[in-house]
Amino acid sequence: MARLRKLCHVFLVLCASVLPAHAHAEPDSSQPDTLAQRIQGDIGLLVDREQSPIRGESTKAQVFPFTFFDYGRLYARIDTFGVKTLHMGYGYLELTGRAAFNGSSAAANPALHGIQDRENAVPLGLGTFQITPVGGIFIYALHDFSRSRGNLLELTYVAQLDGGPVTVYPEAGFEHFTRQYTQYYFGVSPTEAAASGYAAYAPGAATNPFLCLFVQIQLAPGWDANFYLRRKWLNASIADSP
Repeated sequence: MARLRKLCHVFLVLCASVLPAHAHAEPDSSQPDTLAQRIQGDIGLLVDREQSPIRGESTKAQVFPFTFFDYGRLYARIDTFGVKTLHMGYGYLELTGRAAFNGSSAAANPALHGIQDRENAVPLGLGTFQITPVGGIFIYALHDFSRSRGNLLELTYVAQLDGGPVTVYPEAGFEHFTRQYTQYYFGVSPTEAAASGYAAYAPGAATNPFLCLFVQIQLAPGWDANFYLRRKWLNASIADSP
C-alpha cells in the first residue's frame, strides 16, 4: 500500500496475574488429560497502537480488554482463543478462532472512494502451543469463513530471558496468506479500478516475516505492566497494492 513495507504494532498492558506467568498450563506428559479447572494467566487492560496498511487510515490508539490465560481446556491469547483437544508433543491440538478487525469501508475513508467495502475476516481452524525445553512455538492454520475464503498460516517462536522483576520474551515468525486472501483484502478489480482511478491489481500469495519483543515488568505481587513491540515486513504482493 503506497510502497509501505513495514508495519509497527505496539501495545501496553496493565494486568493482574491470577497465577504467575510461568504457570500458563504447561502440559504434564505423564497425565495428558489433567488440566486445572481454574484460570491460570493474566487478565487486564490493553492500550494498542497499530499502523494500518490501508491508504488514508491514520494510526490511532485503542483500548481493549487483555486476556492471556487457560481455564481447563479453554484458552484465550490476546486475539486468539479456542479449545484444547488431544495431547500432542509438548502441548495440545487446538480448535482455534481469531478476532480480526481488518475490514475497510469507503464511507469511512475517502481514499477508498470507488473501492468496495471489505468485511472483517473470520479465521477458524487448528493450532497448537508447544512449550518445549528450548522455547515456545505457536502454530496456526486458519481458514477465513468471511468473504475472502482464503487461508492463513502462522508460525511463531518465543524465547524467555529472566532478569529479576523483568522478563523479556523475544519472538520471531512469519504469516502466510493465500492468493484468495490477498486478492480480497488488497486487490483492485477492473470494476473498482474504473470507479476509483486506481490501477487494477491482482496480487498473489504473501509471506510476511515479523519480529516481536514482549517485556513483562512486575509492579507488585500479582500486578504486571507489559510492553509489546511488533514489526512486520509486508510481502510485495501486499506492499505493491494501489
